[in-house]
Amino acid sequence: MVVIGNEILSGKVTDTNSPYLARHLRGLGVELARVNVIPDEIDTIAAVVAEYAEAFDVVFTSGGVGPTHDDVTLDGVARAFGVELVEDPGLRASMERIVGDRPDPAFLKMAQVPQGAELVEGGNPAFPTVVKENVYVLPGIPEIFQSKVEGLSERFRSEPYHLRTVLVSQHETSIAKYLDATLAEYPDLLLGSYPKLSNPEYKVRLTLESKDEKYVDRALDDLVSRMPEGFVVRVER
Repeated sequence: MVVIGNEILSGKVTDTNSPYLARHLRGLGVELARVNVIPDEIDTIAAVVAEYAEAFDVVFTSGGVGPTHDDVTLDGVARAFGVELVEDPGLRASMERIVGDRPDPAFLKMAQVPQGAELVEGGNPAFPTVVKENVYVLPGIPEIFQSKVEGLSERFRSEPYHLRTVLVSQHETSIAKYLDATLAEYPDLLLGSYPKLSNPEYKVRLTLESKDEKYVDRALDDLVSRMPEGFVVRVER
């Protein structure tokens, strides 16, 4: 995911789109591998999008697709693929239905897409999502971003992750060797360790994940069996 906006980097606006996308994709069985926050600079957008489009299956951008001077995401995406921005007749027609047959330049700017882009319907409002090869260009407004992602969900659904949670009464230093031992036996396990200093019930929350449910259950049993008596507060399946 590429989050685009000087307002994010300056702290004027808090990014809520990346945690939303991470959670939503995880629920679809998809791993979000990278989040990069970059400024509203065409060259920077182009460089990052080109790199990520080559490295990853799918790239999402957030922000910079409106009518103002700092909305340059589509310019950057076009440059990343070495194409021009062109006016899409369907988008122009949509603008004309809203504002009449002589839309001003601000509206026409939002009718421009990278040459060869696909327009995908789904989500609210009714304007389609611009997709250039494997790059999905999404708005930064959280309500619209979330609606667009939900409308695109079935394009990305995969085998689900199976999650197991272990709450532990001891600090990480006391359990690290047990985690290492389980990972040595189950190297494909996704194992997370998250201290919770202010919780009176437990000190560390462990998460075990895999797309293979039997595998994660075997790993869970292995880890719990290694813990000394009293270390495990609760197991959540």
